[in-house]
Amino acid sequence: MVTTTAKPKPKRKPANRKPAAAPAAAKQASAAAPASAAPKVPEASATAPATPSNAALLARREAAVARGVASAAPIFADRAENAELWDVEGRRYIDFAGGIAVLNTGHRHPAVIAAAKAQEDRFTHTSFQVVPYEPYVALAERLNALAPGDAPKKTLLVTTGAEAVENAVKIARTATGRPGVIAFNGSYHGRTLLTLGLTGKVTPYKKDAGPFPADIFRAPMPDVRAGVTVDDALRALETLFLTDAQPDRVAAIIIEPVLGEGGYIPVPFEMLRALRAICDRHGILLIADEIQAGFGRTGAWFAIEHSGVVPDLITVAKSMAGGYPLAGVIGRAEVMDSVAPGGLGGTYGGNPVACAAALAAIDALEGEGLLARATAMGETFRTRLSEIGARTAPYRMWDIRGLGAMLAVEFVTDFDTAQPDAALAKSVISHALGRGLILLGCGMHGNAVRIMVPLTASDALIEEGLDLFEAALADAIAAEGHVA
Repeated sequence: MVTTTAKPKPKRKPANRKPAAAPAAAKQASAAAPASAAPKVPEASATAPATPSNAALLARREAAVARGVASAAPIFADRAENAELWDVEGRRYIDFAGGIAVLNTGHRHPAVIAAAKAQEDRFTHTSFQVVPYEPYVALAERLNALAPGDAPKKTLLVTTGAEAVENAVKIARTATGRPGVIAFNGSYHGRTLLTLGLTGKVTPYKKDAGPFPADIFRAPMPDVRAGVTVDDALRALETLFLTDAQPDRVAAIIIEPVLGEGGYIPVPFEMLRALRAICDRHGILLIADEIQAGFGRTGAWFAIEHSGVVPDLITVAKSMAGGYPLAGVIGRAEVMDSVAPGGLGGTYGGNPVACAAALAAIDALEGEGLLARATAMGETFRTRLSEIGARTAPYRMWDIRGLGAMLAVEFVTDFDTAQPDAALAKSVISHALGRGLILLGCGMHGNAVRIMVPLTASDALIEEGLDLFEAALADAIAAEGHVA
């Protein structure tokens, strides 16, 4: 179920937004934060070897690592367990970022670790293209069975999400004999040259990196904030067919069922259904980019399942392997087999250790009921975040949106203008880290904070994290020097 409280006309105050007493509430929230709000520092062992400090490691990082590789938090991980992480100085953090939605089964899930170690005891690499191995085949069988639709399917395994998208486009072009690909505003599909061309956001991903590949076209996404309806977006797509993207030269339309870096915005189901019909009419393949939304995060194996739409190809990665690098393309068998032998693959694609980990992660998602857990967790977050916004930051939390446990909150300067407030979002993230909570931002304007906590996190830990979030929000409001 999509939860969104924004209105198409931002200048009107939403009728259901009622602020609570503001300044006192904000101060009270900060003062009432639990003792765990301050990061816990265990006593140092007298015999333990000296560990570099965060500051020392940051200095080494600055000297050794390319400037373009950004890190959201100025701390260095030492160990992690489920939804908790400790830095090299012994400070504890609750992890609401999940390695950018990679850890639906949590840090170091026991079954995932055991499966990976068992595979390591046998072999770690042969290259599937030289000497194949059963874990690759078993995982492909499992993914084919999980993907929506009744048609026979086949799977390609690779290493990264961008590599999966590149291969999905290659397969679509080969299968159709057409060059064109249509993507959408606000989308994110990777940082390689082709995927940058597909990605619909300039800074920081595409800045100064062009020119980008030809035969990539962009269409608008429905946008409540801008007043762009599904009908508007579909009309714009039809116009694109008339002006630039000749339909019988378009191989694929690629879409994230829930925008990831674009702000955790679910694509309206009617839009997805209309795209399926358009693709069928013109012989175009529909690619669902499920790299961030897949493997239970939204309460289904794949986010597009909520709409009832069956895509031709699905790109997967992130939480598929419980923290190990693995990605893939799942698709209709006749489409996947359009590429000749040797045309697909990669030296490390479908690494056996990662495949073993993925099989265990899928077992955990099924056996521990984590898809249902995602739905219940999402309802908890929506309720608590709504209460927190009204109590601690009246008229500043414009929207709470998403599917299942794939959620974001959007901050604005006020409800009259609804101007995006990236500074407040950044301040909340910074104050949260200081209190022991790891958060990440997102959105075209950088004014949203997303929730990607492991689905294995306990209710108690989630409540503790939400208390820290409220305290950090109160800190951020107080730091502005005025009362919202």
